[in-house]
Amino acid sequence: MLELKNITKMVGADTHIHATNLVLQRGTLNVLLGPTLSGKTSLMRLMAGLDKPTTGSLHFDGKDVTGVRVQDRSVAMVYQQFINYPAMTVYENIASPMRIAGKDAQTIDREVKKAAELMRLTPYLDRTPLNLSGGQQQRTALARAIVKNASLILLDEPLANLDYKLREELREELPKLFVKSGSIFVYATTEPAEALMLGGNTATMSEGRITQFGPTIDVYRKPADLVSARTFADPPLNTLMVVKANGSFEKDGARLMVVPPHLADIADGPVTIAFQPHHLSLASRGTGLAPLKARVIISEIAGSESFIHVEAAGTRWVMLEHGIHDMEPGQSVDVFIDTRHLMAFGADGRSLGGVAALAA
Repeated sequence: MLELKNITKMVGADTHIHATNLVLQRGTLNVLLGPTLSGKTSLMRLMAGLDKPTTGSLHFDGKDVTGVRVQDRSVAMVYQQFINYPAMTVYENIASPMRIAGKDAQTIDREVKKAAELMRLTPYLDRTPLNLSGGQQQRTALARAIVKNASLILLDEPLANLDYKLREELREELPKLFVKSGSIFVYATTEPAEALMLGGNTATMSEGRITQFGPTIDVYRKPADLVSARTFADPPLNTLMVVKANGSFEKDGARLMVVPPHLADIADGPVTIAFQPHHLSLASRGTGLAPLKARVIISEIAGSESFIHVEAAGTRWVMLEHGIHDMEPGQSVDVFIDTRHLMAFGADGRSLGGVAALAA
């Protein structure tokens, strides 16, 4: 178990990590999700022992390891910008942690070949990193982390430089490998979709703070606050300031929609409602839909999906629609909010109620 107790990190007068408490259990996959500069890499460096916290302490299996050097910890870390030994072959790069650990030649050969097969590196074992593509070099660094069999595995956006097909395969295989070993697996990403695919637990991060931590699907479906909800939305979360009164949500004194049953118990008054882009649609499908008049700002076609930016209720939203929708700027359209998936937040940004059970 890795436990962070009131960890902070200051660099000069700047706070990179605010007071953080976090407990990660062995055999678990834990995702750090947040935008660039949210503090993910800074927190991982503290976990690894590469940096020392300004205040607070780190404990591993009950032992205080705050001042213990990274060389003396059972840690493996892989960055988005891969690091390999340029003078060594791919085979020797992968084998290096086991040679340092004094493993026998037969074990080294078996584990290197197993990791190389997983990373599609078998044909390249005799090459040096300078004779590999960027993706092959990153896979070499990942293979080296796999064979180290460390107690704490830290992966900082490790798949960003790989092609789509291999990313999908490794997202499925990597958690199985590390969790099965009993390691603590920490994976940093900027992509909400990647966090959902990996599963496990997720910590949403913003400006050096962990805003929420828990099972990934729970953090996504039931964000504790507006910051966490926005962190877990790509395209960006749609929001609107309204007033709850007389069983409805109102805007500028006009009724927008009936309050859905799962939000009926929140107090009357100012509320921020929020919903994901795929819960706004062009067609009236099913029940629980609130129609609104909107104006198209721009439509972006991305293969089999379209991102349609609209202005409705005096604000700008983005809608994710399946299929190709080539719409003209300024075009008037009817849009429908699936109110079953509405979230509501108070003036302090905290959640005012759970979202519907099917808020996927």
